[in-house]
Amino acid sequence: MKAAVLQRVLLTAAGVVVAVLVAIGISSVAIAVAGADPTTALTAMFDFGTRPTDVADGVAFWLNRSVALFIAGLAVAIGFRMNLFNIGVEGQYRMAALVSAFVGGQLMLPAPIHLTVIIVVAMVVGGLYALIPALLKVYRGVNEVISTIMLNFVAVGVAAYLVRGPFGGERVEGQLIASTSELPQSAWFPDANFLLTLLGLPAPRGGGLYGFILIAALLGVLVWLILERTRFGFDVKASGLNGGAALAAGIDPRRMVISAMVLSGAVAGLIGLPEMLGRSHAYGTSGFTAGLGFLGIAVALLGRNRPVGIALAALLFGFLDRAATPMQFADIPPSVIAIIQGMIVLMVVIVNEVTRRIALRWEERRAAGRLAETPSAPEGAAA
Repeated sequence: MKAAVLQRVLLTAAGVVVAVLVAIGISSVAIAVAGADPTTALTAMFDFGTRPTDVADGVAFWLNRSVALFIAGLAVAIGFRMNLFNIGVEGQYRMAALVSAFVGGQLMLPAPIHLTVIIVVAMVVGGLYALIPALLKVYRGVNEVISTIMLNFVAVGVAAYLVRGPFGGERVEGQLIASTSELPQSAWFPDANFLLTLLGLPAPRGGGLYGFILIAALLGVLVWLILERTRFGFDVKASGLNGGAALAAGIDPRRMVISAMVLSGAVAGLIGLPEMLGRSHAYGTSGFTAGLGFLGIAVALLGRNRPVGIALAALLFGFLDRAATPMQFADIPPSVIAIIQGMIVLMVVIVNEVTRRIALRWEERRAAGRLAETPSAPEGAAA
């Protein structure tokens, strides 16, 4: 049994590596067609600079982006485990960041309590916004893909109105940028630059390495424990695989749809907090990173809905996002990064299906071998 599990893990890892390599190979052809040198592009991707401070800045940007992508991947993966496509992560984390920034800006509390309140508010808002498509699916049969996509547009519009209206801070006359009031320092999450100094790098400039990376690591462990080591996780997986069988076993599929969707939204509510608590200290129309929810879908697919795999996928996509800047300095079109990310997702989907079929054939052969080794009953034994 252990050998079979190890074989399956190695097959999955090999499939991901092959998918990434094939995607890079195909992307190299696209780079050449665009009139650029693929070798120059690949060299620029790994260019972190020559000075130690430049290297520290590049590594900090890489890890900071990976933290948000990791949380986004976890949020999407929770829905995937229930066979739900939560495409609304983008809207959920946008609404959660806005409301938590507004609430946090109205309070004056000790730092640990202040940060805890903001995190809880973000999770509650994200979960409640995800509750809407869950209820529509359970009680009206509305496909969650359609409802969550539509709610993304609703979130963008509502957030734009609120940040320019009731939730907006003081605005400078003639300035088009709108944002909430700046969070007090008690709501600023301490940086984690000590992790870089342990690697022999100096402290990065700017906001440094987001301290929320520690919360993200803890979140990954908690999600793994919930999905893999609890009754709730088993019910989620069983309901996603076969709702009828789960119902016959005493599991309410409707309740599991709502629970999984709300949990996915609650995790999604944390996506914007690393940047908001670590650098911008406000939610605004400028500087707030958008699109992380959609990238989280690719990260979850590449990571096979497992926290460890999602972490590696987030590091890969964060590395590609960081590589966009040095590639532009090397006169490589920035669209190359989007091409590489898209090809990786496409290749992963194809390779996942291939590895699934290979694993199924291996399992069939093992089952046939065990059946052949089983001694047959002697004649007349039944009598």
